[in-house]
Amino acid sequence: MLLPGPLKGIFKSRSGQPGNGTPPRANQHANAGGTLTGPRNGASTPAPAIRPSRGLEEFFGYIRGQSGLTILDLSGATQKNVSFITDLGHRLYSEDFLRILNESFGPDGADQSNPGRIEYFLKQALDYQEAQFDGVLAWDVLEYLSPSLLAAVIERLQHIVRPKSYMLAFFHADDKQELVQSYTFRIAGVSALEVSQQGMRRPMQLFNNRSVEKLFGGFASVKFFLTKERLREVIVKV
Repeated sequence: MLLPGPLKGIFKSRSGQPGNGTPPRANQHANAGGTLTGPRNGASTPAPAIRPSRGLEEFFGYIRGQSGLTILDLSGATQKNVSFITDLGHRLYSEDFLRILNESFGPDGADQSNPGRIEYFLKQALDYQEAQFDGVLAWDVLEYLSPSLLAAVIERLQHIVRPKSYMLAFFHADDKQELVQSYTFRIAGVSALEVSQQGMRRPMQLFNNRSVEKLFGGFASVKFFLTKERLREVIVKV
């Protein structure tokens, strides 16, 4: 979905009421499909924190000085990301990747190895032309895909991104957790992110450095940065 910017209050929540572009938090227990678990015992969600991001700095370093590029954001449409990218003179397409994932496979992530369901999901989430994008902000969504679905998504991303472009993806540094903290990421500057905790999710798979390198083995290069949230920020050159 191509998003003109800036957007001014046009996002709707799933109930149809005006919203701020952030999907409502689910309160059900976490499962393999990545459903959110809300704060326990009435605890409030911590306020968003703004922190430096070396991965984001590298991403914007690649497009610095250029205009009219086309960027894909897999976090869903948010005012801050839309405004920041379009104010730089670029076009932004946005897909609510995790919402489409849940709608395609259900909250428990069943049938993520079913070829028909995989093809349906790709049609819903990543139906774009070859070499259409100059960059992709994937954030942390790849951890919630089964091996079969992940392989198909990586292949599709490689198809729709132009050679020598960059993708930014996040992976948890501890690859032995059953539940991981889920975040939303809002662009606060060319080297800064607003990071909000959104409860716990159960990933389909977690990755160490070697498995991340293997995942992107068909790409030109992979570079890692570790954050204080114990996330690996990974810059992938296509």
